[in-house]
Amino acid sequence: MLSGGLPRESICAVIGTYGTGKTTFALQFAYEGLSRGESVIYISLEEREELLRATMAQKGWDPERFGDRFYLLRLDPTDFNLAISSIKSELPALIRSVKASRVIIDPISLFEGLFLDEAARRQEMFRFIEVMRDEACTLVLTSETNTANPEGSRYGLVEYLADTVILLRYVRSAGLTEVHLALEVVKMRRSPHSREIKPFEILEDQIMVYSEASLF
Repeated sequence: MLSGGLPRESICAVIGTYGTGKTTFALQFAYEGLSRGESVIYISLEEREELLRATMAQKGWDPERFGDRFYLLRLDPTDFNLAISSIKSELPALIRSVKASRVIIDPISLFEGLFLDEAARRQEMFRFIEVMRDEACTLVLTSETNTANPEGSRYGLVEYLADTVILLRYVRSAGLTEVHLALEVVKMRRSPHSREIKPFEILEDQIMVYSEASLF
């Protein structure tokens, strides 16, 4: 569906409501990079570090065997100054020092929510994305959906700033007897991609996207 994968050093937003697998997608993206010998930075603004490591271990993705190539950090989004400083000022230096080629922020919507003023939020997000474009890494941002618009991010910003937007959603059958998880590649700059909505499953050890299947 992505015609081979995410372009290197691009920015991808994975958007979805609760339970659609945003964090699982992000963890698998991290694990694939680690398995290829890359260094990965994973910043969690929601789940505790030990819970994320336990989730990976449960799926057979043992994070401990990668040693100091895997930097899993949790920031407290309620500590405004620390979270802002860490993401805006310290993250670029950390990326360069560890030569990280993959960076994940999960979820970026909690960072956006630190700015109560919409104009300030937009300005800070644009600045952050511009800074990250100067770093030699592929950035994945997860975001919750907007309750009023299940096809958009919570604040309606990341889908415009990202190069690739992947939307995760629930789809109910016509008879309301089944609920399916579905994936859509909404946008992908400078690369051809599928325009179809495809079902996927979160299995014990991986995410499986059925790119040849139809929803019903």
